[in-house]
Amino acid sequence: MPPLSLLLRSVTEPFHGDSVTPQALYSTVLLVVYLLVMVALAAYGRSKTRGVSDYYIGGRSLGGVALGLSFFATYASTNSYLGFSGKAYTHGVAWLLLVPFAVGLSLLAWVFVAPALRRMTGSSSSLTLPELLGHRFDSRAVRTTSALIVLVASVLYMTAVYKGIGNLFESLLGLSYPQAIGLVLVIVVLYTSVGGFHSVVRTDVVQALLMIVAAVLLHATLVRAAGGYGSLQALGDSESTARLLATDTAMPLSLLLGVLFATTVKFVVEPRQLSRFFALSDPREARKGVVVSTLAFLVVFSLLAPLGLFAHRLQLSVEDSDRVIPELLARPELFSPLVASLLLLAMLSAAMSSLDSVLLVLASSFQRDLVESLLESRAKDSQRIRATRVAVVVFALITAAVALRPPAGIVELTAFSGALYGACFLPAVLLGLHWRRGTAAGVLASIAAGIGVLLGWPRLSWAETVHPVFPAIAASTLAYGSIALASRRSYTLELPEGE
Repeated sequence: MPPLSLLLRSVTEPFHGDSVTPQALYSTVLLVVYLLVMVALAAYGRSKTRGVSDYYIGGRSLGGVALGLSFFATYASTNSYLGFSGKAYTHGVAWLLLVPFAVGLSLLAWVFVAPALRRMTGSSSSLTLPELLGHRFDSRAVRTTSALIVLVASVLYMTAVYKGIGNLFESLLGLSYPQAIGLVLVIVVLYTSVGGFHSVVRTDVVQALLMIVAAVLLHATLVRAAGGYGSLQALGDSESTARLLATDTAMPLSLLLGVLFATTVKFVVEPRQLSRFFALSDPREARKGVVVSTLAFLVVFSLLAPLGLFAHRLQLSVEDSDRVIPELLARPELFSPLVASLLLLAMLSAAMSSLDSVLLVLASSFQRDLVESLLESRAKDSQRIRATRVAVVVFALITAAVALRPPAGIVELTAFSGALYGACFLPAVLLGLHWRRGTAAGVLASIAAGIGVLLGWPRLSWAETVHPVFPAIAASTLAYGSIALASRRSYTLELPEGE
């Protein structure tokens, strides 16, 4: 079915029956308003795009408040609202540790990475993370290898986001899973390809505000329906739910800590998050960004993380924790049609705020770090932007196709993509920004060691108690550091001012 036809059918399908339900009416009206806002912001983004720097990173002209909200929004996708929110249903109280992990890694990213990264990207004129690493270590091999990692990890993460929003639309709009994927595909391609980074950040701000409101509504409604916070004490009175109060409900605590770290280490190493630092108008703007972003994570994740526990008090019975929130949202006794429709829009916003950023990073890395770098292209900016827009469409279609048969659950895909980024990029980013030593050989060795341990660890007996992200990052860091010390080679670029 052509994309436009699919979009029109998705919007109008609730009206095809004998009567129009309030849910269908509210959802459709809000969706149309949302689409109009996205179109307007796409047009604005296009008007602000003068060159490839504008399209990729907003011309390094944006403030800390907007980028702080964007940093939050691009991470807090449907993976958070559907995957993370329901995970306590199976993992118990230990899942609440997600909150300090998110807050801590957000602080680390904004305090130790953002200012130094902004200074270095400005001095090297880099527009993507692979390009920056290539400049830092004076190596095309580092740049190309990094770009390939971005491609693989981005496809996995986008698959998780598509799965989350597809499940939700199935439950609340009566669309089939493929139709839901198609609807999301059309919307995200529309404004990402047209407006570029300017459009992405401004839509992120709108979507972040919607997501904050949604977290408050979702939490307040489910806690009240479950009987308040005190109702959780009753979990220990039943043999079937008492296990939820233990720290090793679904897996050993040490393994769960690895899952949580793998999902949040992205703040420090994932290109879609780091691109916000590229776009800062001044390194000092990071002081504003750290406050906005960290508060947003603290408030929203504190509201979302325990919802799976309250679901047990609402007589919910599901096997897949990804279905907890969609199933609850579909209950009319819990959510009025208007509130359910507003939450549906917020979930769509959560999906869009992540998909657009990952998609833009994916397309820009492919175009700039693979196609142009390997072919040594000297194309004009207008040609580069046009080619990147085509790449946006192509990769959106590829990831949507993969999402039709996702290889794993939302949290599992999110954690693996985070672990891959951490194992491959953590030493190169953190040590590369703050330590003069380092070589291309060290980076490539660290990537090889990180991937090797990450993939090989599950075959060892220790895999049942220790998450592979920890030994993978340890091996990666050891490889990077040992080769750096042996080579005695220092920075190929000057250290950022103040470092």
